[in-house]
Amino acid sequence: MQTNGIQINKYISSTGYCSRREAEKLIEQARVMINDNVALLTDRVTERDTVIVDFEVLKKAKVQQDIILAFNKPTGITTTTDLHDKTNIISFINYPKRIVPIGRLDKDSDGLIFLTNNGDYVNKILRAGNQHEKEYIVTVNKSITPEFIQNMSNGVPVLGKMTLKCKVRKLGSKKFSIILVQGMNRQIRRMCDYLGYDVMSLTRVRIMNIQLDAIKLGKYRLLNEQEMKKLNEMIKNSVG
Repeated sequence: MQTNGIQINKYISSTGYCSRREAEKLIEQARVMINDNVALLTDRVTERDTVIVDFEVLKKAKVQQDIILAFNKPTGITTTTDLHDKTNIISFINYPKRIVPIGRLDKDSDGLIFLTNNGDYVNKILRAGNQHEKEYIVTVNKSITPEFIQNMSNGVPVLGKMTLKCKVRKLGSKKFSIILVQGMNRQIRRMCDYLGYDVMSLTRVRIMNIQLDAIKLGKYRLLNEQEMKKLNEMIKNSVG
């Protein structure tokens, strides 16, 4: 199944032929063809495809190609689209198409952040109820105790509510990894502060199926077709 392009009902609607809901009815009635095949509701199309409804070839609408950038954000860059902020992430990357960040990464933190030209991805990836993991490596100012690991794992009060249970693993005397499915404002720093620790460095190393790996600091790469396919599979039942 093709994973790029746009959903067939959205494509038909974008040509002005009918609404998305009406397009779904046409598809269910087997009145829509994509190239030489009867269309299914799950099909996606690109500009290269020919869409036919009741033997009428639809005028091709310009199809936006979904992209996600994996960017290794340096400290000092602010996750904002406000171009008046001289440290904004959009100007720093200077990508030729309009993109928006998926979530935040604190100005004083570094590591992996996604940016996309499709706003539908944002809530589907970020919403805590969708259970999509984000992993961080954190260095603190003093030795980590078993109690610290247990308390971080079970949740602590942040911004008036308890954080969700999460996976925390000690990596060194002052270093640990933590995997979250929620993204409260400065969550890890606030959790550590509640337990009497100061964060010295914080790096996000993974979002869902994508690792920071060899992306150099301040550089980005596009997710490839296989990565996009896997990510779309992971969010297909997510609430937007």
